[in-house]
Amino acid sequence: MSKVIVVTGAGGVLCSTLAKALAKEGNKVAVLDLRIEAANKVAEEINKEGGTAIGVAANVLEKASLEIAKSIVNEKLGTCDILVNGAGGNHPLGTTSNPHLLEEDLLNTTEGFKTFFDLDSKGIEFVFNLNFIGTLLPTQVFAKDMVGKEGCSILNISSMNAFTPLTKIPAYSGAKAAISNFTQWLSVHFSKVGIRVNALAPGFFLTDQNRALLTTEEGELTPRGNTIISQTPMGRFGGPEDLVSTTLYLCDDRSSFVTGVVIPIDGGFSAFSGV
Repeated sequence: MSKVIVVTGAGGVLCSTLAKALAKEGNKVAVLDLRIEAANKVAEEINKEGGTAIGVAANVLEKASLEIAKSIVNEKLGTCDILVNGAGGNHPLGTTSNPHLLEEDLLNTTEGFKTFFDLDSKGIEFVFNLNFIGTLLPTQVFAKDMVGKEGCSILNISSMNAFTPLTKIPAYSGAKAAISNFTQWLSVHFSKVGIRVNALAPGFFLTDQNRALLTTEEGELTPRGNTIISQTPMGRFGGPEDLVSTTLYLCDDRSSFVTGVVIPIDGGFSAFSGV
């Protein structure tokens, strides 16, 4: 049966792939993104392939914006059955320059160099809000459509950082840990009204946000990229298509007794001790 699925952050590399995969299953997909041009582009690609989709502008940090988006979705597609909270990301202001603090770092005056003590509280707040508040607010708005219906669920996007924090990105790691915890909490809270809540925990995927951090302009791995691959037993980065099968499973009625889980999709990264 066709469902109405709302995907936030769907103008990006990963969530546009998920939106297209969900549409191929016969679902009607609302492609939400802060950038309406990106949302419309993905929706047009889905429609050209015979699917049903609309692009909708939405700021996941503004409830009023989400309420407007919801009214558009309800009018054009119907009430929401499934919400994929895909919006998120990191910010340089919440990132340290080095993985470990050394005494001499305190004397480093290089422009842009940041130790833990230099982290910008506004930058950290932005990262936390984008990931956590940007999941909470869309859930508050769209989950109201799901109460009392059958076959409804919410899919959040956590991260490997939620299990073991990566060096240099404390804000992003903390925010994704909050997503995992919130997923479990919400799964219990919504359990009596028929809404399942689960999450994906992607490992390392090349996206527009991290490509420059993991690869050079020539396509070679950076030192950090090499470290990641050396710690990933399958020896590669994930591709957007690697998220599809688990997404379809968690959004499908065949997983009707699955709620409160955070599933790693990481090529074995979380299972590897490094030795």
